[in-house]
Amino acid sequence: MVRVEGAVRRDIEQLATTMNAWLNGGNDVTVVTAESLTGGGVSAALTATPGASSYFPGGIVAYGNSAKASLLHVPEEILDSYGAVSASCAEAMATGVRAVFDATFAVSTTGIAGPGGATGRKPVGLVYVAVAGPDGTTVEEHRFPGDREAVTEAAIHAAFILLHDRVRSWLDATA
Repeated sequence: MVRVEGAVRRDIEQLATTMNAWLNGGNDVTVVTAESLTGGGVSAALTATPGASSYFPGGIVAYGNSAKASLLHVPEEILDSYGAVSASCAEAMATGVRAVFDATFAVSTTGIAGPGGATGRKPVGLVYVAVAGPDGTTVEEHRFPGDREAVTEAAIHAAFILLHDRVRSWLDATA
């Protein structure tokens, strides 16, 4: 289990607390997750804040390709052509889980935490994070240094930053 500590943990907690304040205001905004390499870490951080049940109906941990295809509706063509660790897969995971839950926003994570699984084109630390929302989908590519725990921790943090920024921008635009 990944134990996120120090400044990164505090930042994740602050981002979760801020989003909790925004989303507990009766605005009917919901947030869901589709996680691979983070294994539920984003969901755990979201639900660590009291009141999260009002905007977080659930998430899906889809570690294997068959789960990505069957639960998140990631097209087999994406998995075959680009692989599970790709911008296309992260986007499909986010749009898929958003549709499954009929949510306002969805965040997804996929990548290679290591120590194995890397290839010449896809090294350990390669992570894709996506957020799908009513105003479209944003995908980010990251290359994080460190061991499995450090990469996973950094991916959770990146997911929270992107989700926070997208939700804030949308709430500001629709206020």
